[in-house]
Amino acid sequence: MKKLFGAAFFLASAILASAQTAKPGCDRACLNKTVDSYLAALVAHDPSKVKFAPDVKFVENIVPTKPGDGLWKTASALPTTFRIYVPDTVSQEVGFIGVMMENGKPIELGLRLKLRNGRIVEAEHLIARNLSERSLANLQTPRPGLLAKVPPSERVPREQMLKIGASYYTALTTANGDAAPFADDCVRRENGMQTTGNPKPATPGRGTLGALGCRDQLFTGTFNYIKRIEPRRVEIADPDTGLVFGLSQFRHPMVEKSLKITGVPGVDSIPMNFKPFDMPAAHIFKIRDGRIHEIEAIGFTTAYNSKTGWE
Repeated sequence: MKKLFGAAFFLASAILASAQTAKPGCDRACLNKTVDSYLAALVAHDPSKVKFAPDVKFVENIVPTKPGDGLWKTASALPTTFRIYVPDTVSQEVGFIGVMMENGKPIELGLRLKLRNGRIVEAEHLIARNLSERSLANLQTPRPGLLAKVPPSERVPREQMLKIGASYYTALTTANGDAAPFADDCVRRENGMQTTGNPKPATPGRGTLGALGCRDQLFTGTFNYIKRIEPRRVEIADPDTGLVFGLSQFRHPMVEKSLKITGVPGVDSIPMNFKPFDMPAAHIFKIRDGRIHEIEAIGFTTAYNSKTGWE
């Protein structure tokens, strides 16, 4: 009996000691500050200023890399007015989309950092380069809806937020606007380019597609060239702002050389004479009252069926 009591006491003491030595999790402010510190070190070209774990894994544009390489060598100025943070105190991760400078030219950066015991164990960059003037015009400041806090009465639980964010990819691959809960005012931007909710053109035609809302646009079949979206990593959500951060890889075999379009006057099909390609992407979804109101996306093209860097 004494031996049993001694073993139980030893186990309890070990658990207590472990709890006392484990560092408390990063709160929302801490996670956002981690992004700021990381970006400052990036522009200073000095990874020693970042609290990396010894076994940190770093991937940039789907290529496994080492801290100090890639954007660590070419970043030239911090993000200024365009910054969107998605801190998740549960997963101890933070997603971020911002516009900064690389070698004196503007780029859009999608960033994910994962912490363990106060140190970064995973870092991920997605970089969109060669941004057009039209795109940059939409990348001066984030849309107010993305930054606004969600009233408590319109918030949904974190797990539900993650499911809603993930449903977006299913809606795309099934051409089903009802597979995700889009709000009527939903607007999507990709690399700064607004792709839904644009003014209606004077004459019906392909421009009508960009004037449709997030839901109705899917039913036309305009995205039927997207056959697979995998992997889909939706694990970061911030209930306070209603933001969900998702990472994915769009797979486009481009077998069909044209797409059949339905429900758009003056447009029966769209030519799609492109070679197969992938598009690694990051998305931020604004969820309020259980519906998607804003989508901010970043992506770049690469070879078809590429690895993600996280295999």
